[in-house]
Amino acid sequence: MSRLAAWLRRWPVLLAFFVAMVLTGLSFSPVQQAIDGQLLDMIWSGDAAKARLAELSSDQRTAHLFGTLINDTLYPLAYAGFFAGLAARFAPPRWQALTLVPAFTAAIVDLCENTVQALALSGTASMLDAKTVLTPLKFGLVAVAILLSILLAGLSLVRFLLRRSASRH
Repeated sequence: MSRLAAWLRRWPVLLAFFVAMVLTGLSFSPVQQAIDGQLLDMIWSGDAAKARLAELSSDQRTAHLFGTLINDTLYPLAYAGFFAGLAARFAPPRWQALTLVPAFTAAIVDLCENTVQALALSGTASMLDAKTVLTPLKFGLVAVAILLSILLAGLSLVRFLLRRSASRH
């Protein structure tokens, strides 16, 4: 995992994942317009997701399914690469591999949630009950990954400023 951390922490790789994350994030808008409202991804409970699914026409379900299979498969990979790489970039060397865990765990949970949604959109709505656990877990892990990245970047900046201040005196 340390090889992965070393690769992810490189600026060109971080930039590529950031661009992929932003572009993929923007690609959800046409899907949301096609289904005329909220995506299942943003609904935290199984019951609410079932209600939203019942509102969708066959064409809307198909549009949402393709959005889930394409956009929402790429998005977790992009944000996981970016936030894991950012955390690894600013973490002390011995902790770099460990800093990948929150972002990649979030991506795994997100992909599990996507599988549940894809099954529901293709006719197995009873699986949506799993969203009551998966969606809050996904968002919680993403928040941890983001906060970890910010915290480590902030600590790195403080260390840099302290070293710079010490070298002037």
